[in-house]
This record gives sequence, structure tokens and C-alpha cells, in this order.
Amino acid sequence: MVRQFRAAALLALLLLAQACGRKGDAEPQAAAQGLLAAVASGDAKGFEDHTDREAVRADLRRQIAGLAQQSGLEVDGGPSDAALDRMIGPDLLHLVAAGTEAPLAAPPSPAQVALMSKRIDRDHVCVHDLTPAQACILTFARQPNGWRLVAMPAADRKIEVPAEPPKKG
Repeated sequence: MVRQFRAAALLALLLLAQACGRKGDAEPQAAAQGLLAAVASGDAKGFEDHTDREAVRADLRRQIAGLAQQSGLEVDGGPSDAALDRMIGPDLLHLVAAGTEAPLAAPPSPAQVALMSKRIDRDHVCVHDLTPAQACILTFARQPNGWRLVAMPAADRKIEVPAEPPKKG
């Protein structure tokens, strides 16, 4: 009986360790890498494939209303969907090399995206800036149809990409 309990406990610990591993981050990082590749190439369809436009609109509307309130303005309903749609697209984000701010010559690699990604909670991952605070720039949420962009900045749309990490081995 004790042996069975130990075996069950060991199995539970192994499953828990596997669940806590980085493998769970592969899918959202692939979505982020796909979106950033669409940004790098100006691929509108690829960008849309990784975007929940309704959620991004709501996030931008919230940000703009907050900025207006800080300025003492009150705008009923906020910006229109058409105005918000003009703020969402691959050509509105700018990928630059960290340190030099030179435009990237190629899309970020999966390894570069991994360096810029952090899990917020079970259902949200973000691409963060390269400051020690790691402030989120792009936020992705788990949805029934996969991981999708749900939040992005209303202003300062420059995304600094770190250098390719050294190869292991």
C-alpha cells in the first residue's frame, strides 16, 4: 500500500513538473512570432490571423478614453470602430534592433521572441519591452481558436527586438 502511494505521489510530482515547464509557452510564443513575422513583412492577412480585432479595438478604446480623461476631456463613446481599425495593422508597428533602433532586416526568430515573452497568467502571454520592468507591449490571450493578440499600445509602437541568443551546444 505504501509503495503504491509513493508511486502515485512520484507520478503526480512528475506531471506537475512537466506542467510547470516552458513547453506550455511554445504555442503562445509561436502566435507572437507569427504576428511579428507578419509585421516584418507587412502581411495584413497574417496579422489578422493572429489578432482578435474586437478585443484590440476595446483595448485601444479604453486607452484613448483614459488619455482623454487625463487631459480633462470627456468623449462620449470614444473613437469610432473605423478610427480604431486604422490603428490596427502590421504597418503600424515597427520592429527595431535593440540598442541601435535600426529596422530589422528579418522577422524575429522563435529564440528572440522567447526572450521577449512572459506569461501573465494561464491564459495570457505578452511580448514585453527590454527594460528591467518588462512592461507588456503586445498581449495575447488563449482563445478557442488559438492564441490571439488582444492588446497593443495606442502610441509608441516601436518594438525593440533583442539580438539572437548564442546557440547552445
